[in-house]
This record gives sequence, C-alpha cells and structure tokens, in this order.
Amino acid sequence: MDVATLCSEMVRIRSENPPGNTEEVIRYLQDFTEQLDLNTRIVRSRGGRHSLVTSKPDGRLLLCGHVDVVPALPDRWRHDPFAGEIDGGIVWGRGATDMKGGCAALLMACKEYIDSGRELPADLAFVCDEETSGTYGIRRLLDRKCLVPCDTVIAEPTPALSPNIGQKGLLRLCCTFHGEPGHGSLYPVKGVSAVMEAFSLMEFMRSLHEREYDPEDPALARIIAWSSEILGELFGLDDSRAVLTRVMFNPGKISGGEKANIVAQQCSLELDLRVPWGCSLADLLHEIRNHAPRADVAVTNMSEPSITPPGSHLVTRLLEEIEKVHLRPARPIVQWAASDARYLRKAGFSVVEYGPGEIRTLHAIDEHVTIASLENAVRVYRGMLGRYSI
Repeated sequence: MDVATLCSEMVRIRSENPPGNTEEVIRYLQDFTEQLDLNTRIVRSRGGRHSLVTSKPDGRLLLCGHVDVVPALPDRWRHDPFAGEIDGGIVWGRGATDMKGGCAALLMACKEYIDSGRELPADLAFVCDEETSGTYGIRRLLDRKCLVPCDTVIAEPTPALSPNIGQKGLLRLCCTFHGEPGHGSLYPVKGVSAVMEAFSLMEFMRSLHEREYDPEDPALARIIAWSSEILGELFGLDDSRAVLTRVMFNPGKISGGEKANIVAQQCSLELDLRVPWGCSLADLLHEIRNHAPRADVAVTNMSEPSITPPGSHLVTRLLEEIEKVHLRPARPIVQWAASDARYLRKAGFSVVEYGPGEIRTLHAIDEHVTIASLENAVRVYRGMLGRYSI
C-alpha cells in the first residue's frame, strides 16, 4: 500500500464532527499499527469518540494527528466527499487535507522506517474531537497522562516550506443579554432591547479590531511579518498583517427576541475571538464585560497565544529535513487559527505543525491533497525519525 491509497481509505471511513464518532477509523489505524508490530491502545469516550495512542510512550518524539473531520454536503463537489477518489495525482474528499492526509503520511513514514530494520523512536497519538474543543481527544489524553511531554510534530496542513511554530490565542464567549420588554410600538422611547444590546457589543468589537498589537520580541515580529506574506499569498488578502496583529472576531451565532411587536427580553450571542501576541486575554475579557453590563458573559474556551522557540532543536531539525526534501530554504511561520498544539504546549510539549495539504480547500468544497505533497511529507517525517533515533 502507498500513502495515497492509505489516505484514500481513511477518507472513505466517515468521521464527521459533529457528531464526532471516530470508532471505525481508529480501529482501522490500530489494525495498521498492529501490522507494524507497534503496541497501541484505544482510549474510548462516549459517543464513539475514540483515540489511539502508544501503549507505553517513550517520550523522545511524538507524532500526532486528528481523525475527525468537519461535515460536508455533496452538492457542487467534483467527487463524492467521502469516496476518496484518486484522480489526476490527487486524493479527493473531506479530510484529505484536514488531516487524514497528514495522518496517512505519518503512518507511512513509520512503516518505511520500520521496514528498513530500525526500531521506531516515536510515540503515536491519533485523536478525535479536534474540530470542536479537544475535550474528548487530546485534552482527555493529557488528563489521563497517556502522553509524555517531548518534541511533537502534528501533521496539520502547512505550506511545504513553512512549518507552523505558534498560534494566536483564542477566546470563545457565550453572551446572554437581558432586556426590558414592552410593546414594540413604543421602542426605542421605552424599553431595552436585548437584541440591540447584542448589536452594541458587536459594534464595540469593531473598535477593538482596529487596535494593532506588536510583540516585544524582535524575532517573533520578524516571523509574524513573514507569516503575513504567506497568509496573503494563500488567501489573496490585501491586509494579511491585520489577521496576525489584531483581534479577529466572529459573531458565529445569534438568537433572540420573542415576537416582532415585543421589545426583546433576551438574546444570546456566541462570539469567537482570535487574540494576537501582546494582547492580554484577561484585560480583553474585562473590557468586553464592562461594555456589556446587561449580559452574562461566559467563557467556553480560552487559550493564550503560544509559540515554540524558533531556535529549539525540534524546529531547527525539522527545517533541515524540509530543506533536504525540497532543496529550498525553509522558514517557520505562526498561525492565525487554533489546533491541539495549544493544549500540548500548555502541558510542557515542544510542538511544531507540519503536514501535506491544499490549505485553500481546508473545510471547503472539493477538499483534496496532492499525492506529491503526501510523498514529500513522508520523506520529511522519515528524516525526523532518523534524527531522534540517535
């Protein structure tokens, strides 16, 4: 079996989150690791949210990936999103890039390394629930001490020459606004609309977004500048620097009011914020609560910006292996989104993300990964295994 076939077979095993059931794909991966004589075990959670880990971790190097994927509707897809079609040097389907392709490349690198007659110097973790909160996936593994802090490569999709060594902070809020109801014909002279209170907070978020934060560390500032160029090229953004140096906010869900002629008594808003280096999460939360005195503001997820030092052994070794494969200079970047890396760094792991994939198709229609990028990732991972066998 080659890496493209392995990726294709994983795409065919459905593991959308929600609902988050990964039982079948995890069993498939355990069968694969057993064929390599690797000792792994399944960590089970309710709803079939299963993960696979090395039974007795060694703690030299951790290779990690998630097997849950976001949902997909088949409308407008070139190929069925769950058929795993291989066509034109490409594996098509939901999860091909995010990130069953990366998981397949990790496993194939392990197979080739073991087939060469050497003992694998790495622990494995293939987890569920990354696409929601990590509660049943990486966070459960950490709570149960299934993993040993060490250098870690997560096979999230990245540019081929740019491993991701850090990511912005995250602040996810659920705000419940309380108004003073009355007859709609008297508003806004009389009554307080919970819906308008929510809109007032969103307008305030626009003003927060205008603030720019610059990191004190010159090395981090240079990496952010380089990352902004990469981001701009990937998504065609004119002001890509703002994504990394400002608070990004998304009012993802809003619901409120009782009837068109009643001043709304209640409104709920789910708000997702991505927080740059140099911005205090505590101060930001305090400011939001002060601006929304009629709201109960509950934090549903929060993590500080995090980074692995660019001069660490993990980063320098990975950059060297990338350059060996691609024969071009490699430079690290930081990320505008979030992943399981934030939980691992908080627990004492040194983490870098590097993996195959077409980032423009991540979570999108016609998600796919090129076979060439899968094969190059296998070569890079195999090189990293050699570095940690010494």
